[in-house]
Amino acid sequence: MSRRIRKEEEFKKEIQRLILNDQTLTDLNLCYVYEIGSEGMKALCEALKVNQTLTSLDLRRNQIGDKGIEPLCEVLKVNQTLTNLNLLYNQIGDEGMQALCEVLKVNQALTNLNLSCNRIGSEAMEALSEALKVNQSLTNLDLIENRIGNEGMQALSESFKVNQTLIKLGLSMNGIGAKGMQALSESLKVNQTLIKLDLSMNEIGADGMKALSESLKVNQTLTSLDLSWNGIGAEGIQALSKSLKVNQSLTHLNLSKNQIEVEGMQALSKALKVNQSLTSLKLSSEWNWSQGNRTTM
Repeated sequence: MSRRIRKEEEFKKEIQRLILNDQTLTDLNLCYVYEIGSEGMKALCEALKVNQTLTSLDLRRNQIGDKGIEPLCEVLKVNQTLTNLNLLYNQIGDEGMQALCEVLKVNQALTNLNLSCNRIGSEAMEALSEALKVNQSLTNLDLIENRIGNEGMQALSESFKVNQTLIKLGLSMNGIGAKGMQALSESLKVNQTLIKLDLSMNEIGADGMKALSESLKVNQTLTSLDLSWNGIGAEGIQALSKSLKVNQSLTHLNLSKNQIEVEGMQALSKALKVNQSLTSLKLSSEWNWSQGNRTTM
């Protein structure tokens, strides 16, 4: 397990270990090192230029910002060992995201990237889409609680028609509505790699669910889908139920807090009698359905 670095002298020691390529240092946790600052980031990046042992770097909650991310991006263009990078809560906006996208076009080592809880908006999504079209290493991408919106989702969705490596995608809390779901649905009809998708706490609604349901009729790779807190309603659930009758890949589905109502439950119940793949269905915070049985949570 990684040890969190809290003091300046500890930070300097870890930098020296990176420079010396200490074989025992593979996981570095710099979460909450507010004093890292611009000078600290420069020192870290200089060390990463020569380091060949570090595989996981945690930079959560350091308020790095768009300017602070620039030297890290330059390093990541040449670094060939870092596979896991956590940049959650770092005030990264569209400018910083666009710089990271240039990295993703050439970096072939990163497999896990967490950019949740930043300030990334729709403007950067076109750049990310272009990067994902050519990137061949990234498998897990978290963009939870950013500012993607419908326009950003439309741009990002284009990459899923081409990308062949991404298997897990987190898009919770991004203000994505029906228009964004329409674009995503079209890409999921042809995507053959995405396995886990988190769309919880967006603004999908009935219309967005109808669009997404069409893709579930043909998609055969998605196994886990989180649609909780999306105001889908009975009408949207009825559309989803039709797709569940023919879908053969989905095993885990979360529909909690969606105002399903009686009509929606009736449609869902009929679908479950036909569906042969779903093993876990969560309908509320109180109970769920698992392998045909209702169990208390």
